[in-house]
Amino acid sequence: QVQLVESGGGSVQAGGSLRLSCAASGVTYSRYCMAWFRQAPGKERERVARIYGGSEIARYIDSVEGRFTISHDNAKNTLYLQMNSLKPEDTAMYYCAAAPGDCSGRLKASGYNYWGQGTQVTVSS
Repeated sequence: QVQLVESGGGSVQAGGSLRLSCAASGVTYSRYCMAWFRQAPGKERERVARIYGGSEIARYIDSVEGRFTISHDNAKNTLYLQMNSLKPEDTAMYYCAAAPGDCSGRLKASGYNYWGQGTQVTVSS
């Protein structure tokens, strides 16, 4: 049984940093595509970053490239999203997601089987 539990959200000023955590149980990291999504009010849920445990290859959307880093701690079975140089447009509910297999074709939320409850990130100007 897969369970994903996010933490680490909060309110920060523009330019600040936050690190989101996703404690994953029931997931064999090397065989799963793990991702962070976000959803702002009135907008579609968008994939921010993803990583495939089998290759450790990470991908980001253009708007966060160079500011966000997705990583995983095998010992703790925890996925992270380090967010630096935060901007007001990063304000959203952030979700951890997982899917068995690699990340090919998994751009949309529909490509993921398991979800956490979400953690709110608010960036003020």
